[in-house]
Amino acid sequence: MPKGYQGMVDGGRNIVEASWESVSSILQVGGTIIGSARCKAFRTREGRLRAAHNLVQRGITNLCVIGGDGSLTGANIFRKEWSGLLEELAQNGEIDKEQVQKHAYLNVVGMVGSIDNDFCGTDMTIGTDSALHRIIEVVDAIMTTAQSHQRTFVLEVMGRHCGYLALVSALACGADWVFLPESPPEEGWQENMCIKLSENRARKKRLNIIIVAEGAIDTQNKPITSEQIKELVVKQLGYDTRVTILGHVQRGGTPSAFDRILASRMGVEAVVALLQATPETPACVVSLSGNQAVRLPLVECVQMTQDVQRAMDERRFKDAVRLRGRSFESNLNTYKRLAIKLPDDQIVKSNCTVAIINVGAPAAGMNAAVRSAVRVGIADGHKMLAIYDGFEGFAKGQIKEIGWGDVGGWTGQGGSILGTKRTLPGKSLEDIAIQMRKHSINALLIIGGFEAYLGLLELSAARDKYEELCVPMVMVPATVSNNVPGSDFSIGADTALNTITDAFESAILFADVRDRYQEFCVPICVLPATISNSVPGTDLSMGSDTGLNAVVETCDRIKQSASGTKRRVFIIETMGGYCGYLANMGGLAAGADAAYIFEEPFDIRDLQSNVEHLTEKMKTTIQRGLVLRNESCSENYTTDFIYQLYSEEGKGVFDCRKNVLGHMQQGGAPSPFDRNFGTKISARAMQWISTKLKEAPGKGRRFMSDDSICVLGISKRNLLFQPVAQLRQETDFEHRIPKEQWWLKLRPLMKILAKYKASYEVSDSNQLEPMPHRGHEEPAAI
Repeated sequence: MPKGYQGMVDGGRNIVEASWESVSSILQVGGTIIGSARCKAFRTREGRLRAAHNLVQRGITNLCVIGGDGSLTGANIFRKEWSGLLEELAQNGEIDKEQVQKHAYLNVVGMVGSIDNDFCGTDMTIGTDSALHRIIEVVDAIMTTAQSHQRTFVLEVMGRHCGYLALVSALACGADWVFLPESPPEEGWQENMCIKLSENRARKKRLNIIIVAEGAIDTQNKPITSEQIKELVVKQLGYDTRVTILGHVQRGGTPSAFDRILASRMGVEAVVALLQATPETPACVVSLSGNQAVRLPLVECVQMTQDVQRAMDERRFKDAVRLRGRSFESNLNTYKRLAIKLPDDQIVKSNCTVAIINVGAPAAGMNAAVRSAVRVGIADGHKMLAIYDGFEGFAKGQIKEIGWGDVGGWTGQGGSILGTKRTLPGKSLEDIAIQMRKHSINALLIIGGFEAYLGLLELSAARDKYEELCVPMVMVPATVSNNVPGSDFSIGADTALNTITDAFESAILFADVRDRYQEFCVPICVLPATISNSVPGTDLSMGSDTGLNAVVETCDRIKQSASGTKRRVFIIETMGGYCGYLANMGGLAAGADAAYIFEEPFDIRDLQSNVEHLTEKMKTTIQRGLVLRNESCSENYTTDFIYQLYSEEGKGVFDCRKNVLGHMQQGGAPSPFDRNFGTKISARAMQWISTKLKEAPGKGRRFMSDDSICVLGISKRNLLFQPVAQLRQETDFEHRIPKEQWWLKLRPLMKILAKYKASYEVSDSNQLEPMPHRGHEEPAAI
C-alpha cells in the first residue's frame, strides 16, 4: 500500500496488487518504493473506519506493518477495533453481514524498520546497519582531514530518543567522547571531557572525535547540542573545532548486505506468521535475537519501548539503559572501558602477561579486535604483548609490548597491522615454548581463521610435552570464509559480503553505461581488473583508483537512463575455499538467480535448468541476471566453464559477463558490523582470560583442562566459549568447514526469491515467544 496508513485510509489506487516483477530489482534501492507517510486521519476512529472499509472491499484480512513503535502501536489499535469497525460499517450499510462474517478477524504482524534501533525486543532493526555505514563513511573521510589539520570534530547523528547510532559509531571509530540520551554525562562533564581531549593530544593523537546523538541531554534533561560542545572546546582548549551534522544522509544510500539479508529473513518470517495465525493469535512483531528470527508479542514490545522514554523523562537513566536491553548495556560498558584509561597508579596490576597473535589470511576487523583486547587487558592490569607475523614470528621472537596509545585509530584500518601468516605452529612448538617462557606469557589470544583453529588444536595437543603451553588460550574467529567451527559469524565476513554486493551493482552500472554511451568505450585503467577481472587474484580493491571513483560518480548520475538497455547475466566468483557462505549469503543479499556451492552438489542438468530459468526470466521486464560461484564448489564446473555454458546457451537471449573478485574481498576498510563485532567479541575474550587468571593466582598454576583452551563465537542466540577438543568432533578437516552450518537453512529462501520451487522453514519454534528476560545465558549481542 503506497503512502503507508494514508494510502490505506484513502484507498482507491493506493491499494494495488504486488506482482513478482513489481518488486524485482529493488533489493539494492534505499528507502521504500511504496512510500511512507505520517497519517493524522488514521489516529482517529473515523480514519480507521475508512481504512477498514477499503481493506474489506479488497478481501484483505492480513496486515504486515513495517515501521517504528508508532506505526506498530497504530496497527495493534486497528486490530483491536476491527470487529467493532466492521459492525459499524454494516450498520451504516457500507458492507453486508456476509462480508462481516467473512472478514471477522484481522491478523497483524509487525517488522521494525527504524534506523535508530530504538525498538525493544530486537537486537537490530531494519535500516540500522545501513545508517551506520553512512555514518562511518563520513567519519573515515573526516579522519583524513582532521589528521592533516589537527582538528577536533563534533559529529551529530540521528537519535532523538535513542543513542544506539551514536554509541555504536563511537565504538566503531574509537571516538573520544559520546553523548547519549539514555546515559547523560555526570555533573562536571565539561571539565572531564576537556581533560580527556588534552590527554589524547598529549599522546600525539592528531585528531579528536566527539559524537553526539541529536537527543543528547544532561542529568537534568536539558539538551546538549553540538554547537554547545564546540564552543566549550574552543573556549577551554583553543582547539580548531568543526561541527558536522549528518541529518537525513543517514536515511539514504544503498542498503548494506546485513540489512538486505535481515529484511529478507524477517519478511519471510512475517508472511509465515500471518499464514499460521488464528483468531486467537495476538499481534506479534518479528525480531532478531542473536542470530535467530523470533516472534514476540507486539503489545509488550511497544510497552517496553515506551517505558524507556518514561524512564528518561523521570531521570531514571540506569533503568533506561537496562530497558534498552543487554546488547545496548554491553555496548555502553565496552565503550567506557576502551575510551577512558585510568591513571597507571589506579590500575591494580595482575602481574600477568597476555599475548595477542593474528593467524591466517587477513580479515577486515582484525585490527579493531586487537585494539579492544589490548585496552581491556591493560584496564585489567595485564602486561600486553603483540606477536608479529603469526606463529612464524612467534617462533622467531618477534614480540613487543604494546600500549594503550599504540592501538589508537586501529578500528577503521583493514588488513592486519600485526601481520599474519598461514604457517601452523606444529614444526616450531619448541621455539614457541621457549618464547613463552622467555616472555613469561600467562595467556594467549589468537585472532584468525581456520589456520588459527588448527593451530589451537596443535597447541592443545602439545600441552603434555611443553608445560609453557599450559595457559588459558582463546580464539576469536576472523576470516572472510566464515568457516570456523563454533561460531555462526567470523570477523571480516560482513565486509566481504558488502564487497560482493557492491561488485555486482558496479558491474551492472558500467556495463549499462558502456552499452549506451560510446564516450565510455575507451580504455579505463583498473576497470579490467575489477569488472572483467582478466587478472585473477588481483590485490586491487574496487574504487582504489581515483580515476575510477570519478567515473563511478559520473555513471551514478546517468544510471537511471542507462539501466535496462541490454539483457545480461553476470557470473561472479567468490572466495571461501570449500565454504559456500559468501556465495550463498552474497546471493541472498544481491538477489541472485543461482549460487553454486560445495555443500550442495550440482551437475550439468542443474546448470541447464538454471539457464532455462534465466531465459524465461528475460522474457519479462526483468533484464538482469546474477549467478554466484564459490571458488571450490566443483573441480570440473569452473567459472570459465559456467561462463561459456551460459554464453552459448543464452545466445540470442542474453549475453554474459564474468568477474572473479579475488582478494579484494579481504581488503578495504572494515564494515561497521565487523568493527563492532571485532571490538565486542575480543573484549569478551579478554574478560574470559582475566577471569581464568584470577581463578588461578600465581605463576606456577598449569591449565590442562579442556575448558581452558576455547573458541569464542556466536551460536544461535548466545555467545559461547566452546572447548576446541569438543569442536574437533564437529569439523570436516578435509574441506576445512564445520559439519553443520546454520546458513544452509537459508538456502531455500534464496531459491524462492529467485522464483524456484523450494520449501523453507523459518523460526525454530514457529510460535509466539515471551519477552526475553535476563537469564544465565550470555546473549549474542550482534
